[in-house]
Amino acid sequence: MIFTHDTEHALTAVVDLVNTAPAAAGEEGLPDLAALRDLLHRHRTSDVGELTDRDLEFVRGLRDRFHAVFLAAGDPPAAVALVNEVVGGVRTTPHLTDHDGYDWHVHFFAPGAPLGEHLAADCGMALAYVVAAGELDRLRTCEAPDCGRVLVDLSRNRCRRYCDSRTCGNRMHVAAYRARRKDAQAPA
Repeated sequence: MIFTHDTEHALTAVVDLVNTAPAAAGEEGLPDLAALRDLLHRHRTSDVGELTDRDLEFVRGLRDRFHAVFLAAGDPPAAVALVNEVVGGVRTTPHLTDHDGYDWHVHFFAPGAPLGEHLAADCGMALAYVVAAGELDRLRTCEAPDCGRVLVDLSRNRCRRYCDSRTCGNRMHVAAYRARRKDAQAPA
């Protein structure tokens, strides 16, 4: 494990959130509160109160700000400024918790905070840990030419290139195989 469990969990949530954007998914992946609830449920997001349309709009804006961090990963000062802007714009109240069967870990959002603050604090701090560890190169955009999704490469040897090995990765491997076969069959 490169980062602590809670940091990796938050990074996974950031990736899933960013990949709901029309720029990444081709359509709006968070069209309504039901889609937002589903996203939160998939990531077992704790301490979430009643959601409103205001929460949805805030999360969509936050999603764009997180996406900007991925796009700036090759420019550490720009990425730092973006992360600081996200984290600095919300109340952070670090506290230890051991909910839902997980060992002790740190939450950075104030208990009872609105969802946007919750995600900005916890996910923003996860991105801050990536920067502080000198691991910005792990924040990537899928290398498939027709894909705009992002990923966090948590592999030991930093070899992950595609957002999903079953879709983009498989498609690219099949295309490379077909190109090699075509080249091998071409008359010399």
